[in-house]
Amino acid sequence: MKAIGIIPARYASSRFPGKPLADILGKSMIQRVYEQCKKANSLSEVIVATDYKRIFNHVISFGGKALMTATTHLSGTDRCNEAIQSLETKYDIAINIQGDEPYINPQQIDQIVSLFSSEKVSIATLAKKIEDKEIITDITSPKIIFDTDKIAQSFFRKISQINPNQTYYKHIGIYGYRAQTLTEICKFPASENEKTERLEQLRWLDNGCKIKVGITTFESLSVDTPEDIEKIKAKLG
Repeated sequence: MKAIGIIPARYASSRFPGKPLADILGKSMIQRVYEQCKKANSLSEVIVATDYKRIFNHVISFGGKALMTATTHLSGTDRCNEAIQSLETKYDIAINIQGDEPYINPQQIDQIVSLFSSEKVSIATLAKKIEDKEIITDITSPKIIFDTDKIAQSFFRKISQINPNQTYYKHIGIYGYRAQTLTEICKFPASENEKTERLEQLRWLDNGCKIKVGITTFESLSVDTPEDIEKIKAKLG
């Protein structure tokens, strides 16, 4: 089983244009993501898929591998699909790694790849038990419900009524796909649930796909705004 890590990195962002090139303690965010991914034992290759020449050149300059992709993609999933289809080397598994998590734990990548040891798994993702009650009510932090077999049942942003006796899980936005499955899901039109929640993975569920969930104990530090960079610097500087 041959797996590739693909980091979609676009320049345009309504809240933080040029985010992949933002400096974090002497290195760009995309370089930090790339270097963390290279530490994952399960990946045969890591590549940045971008739509912007400056990002491409920057990745090459620090010794990374990069690929130019179309500017028209609406999601990182579509960008990953173009990347894996354009590569000469064929991979069984593609891991879609967020380009805004500069300190992603490589063990999370290895964990999601390990879920594909079962031939029944075609899409996989991760979840983490919510310890901080503020995250439960934070609509910017997607949650996940899964069954006893750890197959995702739904994803959502808002919990209308909190049950103090229930365990809630935060969705960690890293995905793995079998190569053929990735191509198939990119053909699906947006579903109504996806439009309502603004969560692409609901499109896959609405089209009958099964998403295997791994439970992680690692918390991620994602960057959505310039202020998030300062928060990370304060924690790690």
